[in-house]
Amino acid sequence: MEMAKSLILCSVLAACLALTAAWNPGTATFYGGADGSGTMGGACGYDNLYNAGYGVLNAALSQTLFNDGASCGQCYTITCDTSRPGGQNCKPGNSITVSATNLCPANYLLPNGGWCGPGRPHFDMSQPAWEHIGIYQAGVIPVQYQQVKCSRSGGVRFSLAGSRYFLLVNIQNLGGSGSVGAAWVKGDKTGWIQMTRNWGANWQALADLSGQGLSFAVTSTGGQYIQFLNVVPGWWQFGQTFSNNYQNFAY
Repeated sequence: MEMAKSLILCSVLAACLALTAAWNPGTATFYGGADGSGTMGGACGYDNLYNAGYGVLNAALSQTLFNDGASCGQCYTITCDTSRPGGQNCKPGNSITVSATNLCPANYLLPNGGWCGPGRPHFDMSQPAWEHIGIYQAGVIPVQYQQVKCSRSGGVRFSLAGSRYFLLVNIQNLGGSGSVGAAWVKGDKTGWIQMTRNWGANWQALADLSGQGLSFAVTSTGGQYIQFLNVVPGWWQFGQTFSNNYQNFAY
């Protein structure tokens, strides 16, 4: 028992240390309009970001940060860097925490793929988030950023899509590290089925689970494992989202 407690403590400590790393240099632009409505949807598959728990304080990540969707849902605190060229466009002393909800793709019509090209840590922020730290007219600013712990309201959410033999689940609103490292699903008549990432925050299972109540198990990228038992009733339909409203991640 003491060894188990020690292992749990070490896991929590490692996760905490991972989310309190040093500040890193990057750049930032903005998109989506003054109300952030243009940021809805995106490459994580969250669709309506209010319903998914993220709101408009969000950002699209460059390929380097997006990590093929593994970073979907993660939280980053960003501050404008007054010490670098372009720093005159900062709002000094301000910072903002955003959720990763989209991919900022490289633009190969520009040299090196543009701001979101390979190897460049870049945030294409919602305009409401951007205006906390940068002057609107600037267009692009130098920033410092770090991944931080996500604070969410309510429980993890499971949005169901697919077809009879193909279940696609968008896993949303994670606290702690914010992102999914592994997932499983279990029907009333099955054992646990390993899911695989399809794209963004969408995880798939090749199984016919129609008419069965569903349970999910999720491991966050911070290493915390939670079972969400009987979170989906047997009468579910594709297009619906379910949550038990209280289970969420601490790391």
